[in-house]
Amino acid sequence: PCGAEGWAQDAVPPGAAFVAAASYRGPGNNDTRSNKALPILLWWSGSLFPHFPGDTERIDCPRGSCLVTRSRRVARHRRTKALIFYGTDFRAYEAPLPRLPHQTWALFHEESPMNNYVLSHPPGIRLFNYTATFRRESDYPLTLQWLPGVGYLRGPAVPLAEKDAWRRKGYAPVLYMQSHCDVPSDRDRYVRELMKYIQVDSYGKCLHNRELPSERLRDTSTATTEDSEFMTFIARYKFHLALENAICDDYMTEKLWRPMHLGAVPVYRGSPAVRDWMPNNLSIILIDDFASPQELAEYLDFLDKNGEEYMKYLEYKNLGGIKNQFLLETLERREWGVNDMTLPNYLNGFECFICDRENTRVKEEQEHKKSHGKIPAPRPRIAQFKHMGCPMPTPGFGSVEDLSGGDSWKEMWLQDYWQSLDQGEALTAMIHRNESHQGRFWDYMHEIFLKRTRQH
Repeated sequence: PCGAEGWAQDAVPPGAAFVAAASYRGPGNNDTRSNKALPILLWWSGSLFPHFPGDTERIDCPRGSCLVTRSRRVARHRRTKALIFYGTDFRAYEAPLPRLPHQTWALFHEESPMNNYVLSHPPGIRLFNYTATFRRESDYPLTLQWLPGVGYLRGPAVPLAEKDAWRRKGYAPVLYMQSHCDVPSDRDRYVRELMKYIQVDSYGKCLHNRELPSERLRDTSTATTEDSEFMTFIARYKFHLALENAICDDYMTEKLWRPMHLGAVPVYRGSPAVRDWMPNNLSIILIDDFASPQELAEYLDFLDKNGEEYMKYLEYKNLGGIKNQFLLETLERREWGVNDMTLPNYLNGFECFICDRENTRVKEEQEHKKSHGKIPAPRPRIAQFKHMGCPMPTPGFGSVEDLSGGDSWKEMWLQDYWQSLDQGEALTAMIHRNESHQGRFWDYMHEIFLKRTRQH
């Protein structure tokens, strides 16, 4: 989680698993083994351990039980079958080496790709056997982690007459509220250009041009908790600029879902596959559908002046207005809850997913041994590029060639993206050579760098 700048920052999902709650043990099963006989799952990123207050817990999942712990003392134990890493904390140069052949690695990464571009390259993601990411293709998808349920989308919108009265008071048709500047999606560069053609009220630190009306609304904690006064204020805007901090399929956050909840039309740039998840065919305006910021501004101006056309974007709030069966079925099938204490959170869910897979793997290995090789050993499961792979960052407006040599975005994010590829390759090489000394990581990085410069 990256700090409490409220909605303006890139916040933690509502009701996310970081809140200490009663320990969730799993749905239960008829596994009669004692704790001493169970496979162990080690939360290598101990800060995510979803059981309080202890360090170790037995979990009873559908196919069998496991012990879960955050104590690294068991890292090399023969019963420790899986290590669970949090993507934001995972550093290639700190990975536990040598990698033990009897252990799988699991990745939990619900946050932005910008937090760790190592995972966006094939060598990085293929280090893992199981994944829980925002991508629908991951083993345990977290795609709708910011959407509490279908009812959230049906929340009432501010009447059009009230929005028009708000406009007459001098407020802009478009709201921008962002305090996390200099991000891979380079959103401020686009918004700066858009501001040349249409009035935008910007309350955050990025492109700030207007003050929130009260000290209370300026308090960052107000914005993170969906405070009713804050919500009422921002709901009066017709359009919200909803630009994710990084671009990747299925990476959609509160920047998209919250304006939809409030009945303000999101002007969106983020997941290229966002249409797959929309309640109907006309609920958001996609920046990338327009040839230029000027063209987008002209369309927003047209909708601002034509209430009937504008209201078509809010028809999903009417009875039967949510037509997307894929969205409805995905929410229905989801086994974890958002802001719902009657359901497990996604950390507990992923834990049981791994526990069940590891119990199956243990059984298959035992059968292989007993059969003296007649029954084949279980094949290792390896995560695929599509479980997390995200494209190279591109400028928010214009092309890389147009940027000056000292452009801070270019120096920071393009370098980070390509250096991350080298880091994934270096760690992969270390594992293949059964390297046990972490300190040699930078030697491997240097080797890759030299090889690359020779190729060019």
